[in-house]
Amino acid sequence: MRCETVHKVLDAFRTRELSAIRSLALTRHLSECADCERELEDLERLAALASRSRVRAPHSVEERVLEEAGDCFGEVETEIGRVRVGFNAKGITMISPAAMVPGDFQRLYRRRRGRFARKAMVPERYASVVRQAATGRQTRTVPLDLGGLPEFEQQVLLLLRRIPRGEVRPYLWLAREAGRPKAVRAVGTAMSRNPVPFLLPCHRVVPAAGGIGNYAFGPDLKRELLRREGAPVEELEQLARSGVRYIGSQSTRIYCFPTCRDARRIRPENRVPFAGAVEAGSAGFRPCLRCRPQALAS
Repeated sequence: MRCETVHKVLDAFRTRELSAIRSLALTRHLSECADCERELEDLERLAALASRSRVRAPHSVEERVLEEAGDCFGEVETEIGRVRVGFNAKGITMISPAAMVPGDFQRLYRRRRGRFARKAMVPERYASVVRQAATGRQTRTVPLDLGGLPEFEQQVLLLLRRIPRGEVRPYLWLAREAGRPKAVRAVGTAMSRNPVPFLLPCHRVVPAAGGIGNYAFGPDLKRELLRREGAPVEELEQLARSGVRYIGSQSTRIYCFPTCRDARRIRPENRVPFAGAVEAGSAGFRPCLRCRPQALAS
């Protein structure tokens, strides 16, 4: 082993980061080269001095670094109850009910996000958006950190922003919007694992057969969130029981999802119910360009 090579890896040898084979070769070289042995002794003296010179950063500096670089969580009081909010410098990372004890939340956070989160106060710029979203009147977005989630999950979660407030779409619609019409089950899994509900509104996704469906926080909260946004929850459940998936307009010959803004303006005497797109097409109706029911197969 040449001295030039030894100098490049000498500190790694000192900290035992070299492989066993390279360490053995370097040890033999040191036994034969006084200059390299003195170089190692100098490195060890410098390391010892550096260790004795180490001091803890002031508390204010430490807090600032953790806020900028680390993941944190805190509690926010909303109109639908207290929730825990995970966050970091990039944005909000997780929202969950505050009924979960902090230790359980931290374990869930590590499992879902792959990182440790410490307790801290939620910045007001994040807390205010969470409170607003819980009222059903969210009017602005907030930075989110979805890093570490599978690519498809991130894609479908961000597509939720295309569903207007007060409206719902089926899982199949979301799968087709993502370009993977056969991935309905994967979409359902992504919705159940949504780390930032309210902000990415998975409560606006419902079964293809109609109705409200399940929700990670329970169907009652899903109904409450939709009501707060202005969605006709009782009508949706009644239509589902009747087998109605779309509403057409006799005057425009266009059919929509029942919650579509255009469908809700149809006069009662002009409303035409349809069980599927094939039935609507056979009757001479074309799909709405705003809510895009043609994204479904039937």
